[in-house]
Amino acid sequence: MKHCGTPRIETYRLILRRYEIDDAAAMYKNWASDSEVTKYLMWQTHSSKAVSQSIINEWLKEYSNDNYYHWAIVLKENGNEPIGDIAVVHMNEEVSMMHIGYCIGKTWWHQGITSEALKAVMDFLFDIVDVNRIESRHDPRNPNSGGVMKKCGMKYEGTLRSSNWNNQGICDACYYALLKSER
Repeated sequence: MKHCGTPRIETYRLILRRYEIDDAAAMYKNWASDSEVTKYLMWQTHSSKAVSQSIINEWLKEYSNDNYYHWAIVLKENGNEPIGDIAVVHMNEEVSMMHIGYCIGKTWWHQGITSEALKAVMDFLFDIVDVNRIESRHDPRNPNSGGVMKKCGMKYEGTLRSSNWNNQGICDACYYALLKSER
């Protein structure tokens, strides 16, 4: 893989950019404080803007690493305000694999925004970073997340029973992936 860090990516409707120090209020308001958004995620709903600020402060430090890929999702028509998050949450250098996680505020569900962001990140990772495999997973009780993966061309590979956990407890994990050669 040819690591190059987190660049700005633009699509028709979106700007995917690095987090900024002033993004905590929007993060907290738009998704991190909403228990419906975090229901199937692995991190707790934020109890205050200060929690969001603390986490962003940690992420900002990580941007100095060229193998760190983490974007705020910004809808162009909303100015510079983040409405969601997409990141490489795990990678395996030996097999050139990256695992992507994402979430978006409830106001923007079912508008194709998450799929647009995921497709842009996948294109960047395949074309620029030269990754061989991109994967993601979801709790089967959250089928809309799997729909995002399918819409981006990922193929269902199977469900691992009681192999994961989230805010609902131990759960199954439905895995999807796409290989560079399958594009």
